[in-house]
Amino acid sequence: MIVRFLFILLLGLFTLDLYGQPALIPKPLYDDPVYHGAADPVIIYNKAKKKWWMFYTNRRASINDSTVQWVHGTRIGIAESKDGVKWKYVDTANINYRPDVGYTHWAPDVVEHKGTYHMYLTYVPGTFKDWNHPRVIVHLTSPDLKYWNYQSTLKLVNEKVIDASVYRINDTTFRMWYNNEKDGKSIYYADSKDLYNWVDKGKAIAARGEGPKTFFWQRKYFIIVDAWKGMEVYSSTDLLKWTKQAKRILEEPGKGKDDQAIGGHCDVVVNKEGRAFVYYFTHPGRSKANPAARGSFDDKRSVIQVAELKYVNGEIVCDRDEPVAGNKKRLKIL
Repeated sequence: MIVRFLFILLLGLFTLDLYGQPALIPKPLYDDPVYHGAADPVIIYNKAKKKWWMFYTNRRASINDSTVQWVHGTRIGIAESKDGVKWKYVDTANINYRPDVGYTHWAPDVVEHKGTYHMYLTYVPGTFKDWNHPRVIVHLTSPDLKYWNYQSTLKLVNEKVIDASVYRINDTTFRMWYNNEKDGKSIYYADSKDLYNWVDKGKAIAARGEGPKTFFWQRKYFIIVDAWKGMEVYSSTDLLKWTKQAKRILEEPGKGKDDQAIGGHCDVVVNKEGRAFVYYFTHPGRSKANPAARGSFDDKRSVIQVAELKYVNGEIVCDRDEPVAGNKKRLKIL
């Protein structure tokens, strides 16, 4: 009887496979239950709830549309997790900035500073059938990550900009990278002393790409940029001069469920153990081997995946098929 009790207790504490090893991260990691169009994830720790929150572009893959309206008219979705592994849908973010009918919210980045959460959000003034419309980056703040108040529309290089990524250099200097669609979709940057007032600095990376993500790992800075054929990886020692590594990551199709297409617009989280995890999205129906009919639900559907980054011979590599295990005690990566 005692043995049976101990077995049940251990089963509750540890998530193990049949061979007694730590259970593996599921594929896909997360599928939005409303529109099945989760993309552009960003992960931040919710201090009040003691859970990780994922904000994502909630594209409307399930609606019947043959143009690009389904990518517009979106609200930012929220999912939460205790461990970075099991994610549950929460709601859409209550963003107090919707001056236009059919407004669109894309690609948030969220940072916390001195007890206040700051969101830098791509805003499109409507729901459109094509890409030929203004896009700006707006600044919002929140005390709790759920309710967001508008602060300003950033004065950047023009009004065709998307995909902010903010990095705190120190307590008084912040840097934002973003995509300038009018300049060949190259990456520009801006600086701020207080997260409210930004000074545009011009071009950071001349190559074509979007969804830049900046992070510090292995004693250097990295930017991962979505090149629509996998992710380009750049490194720097000063956050100004960037060197592109030879090979992209998340370019070759994986073998896991819903992971046979290229990886897109990601976030990177470095945990307390120094392990780095890339959260990215895929369009499962856009695999080269078995593509879905263009414009169909399967073609539009997207899901969130996660893989571990490794640092080998001075470059970042990522084997999306390598099983990602949690720590020895339980299935947990963050």
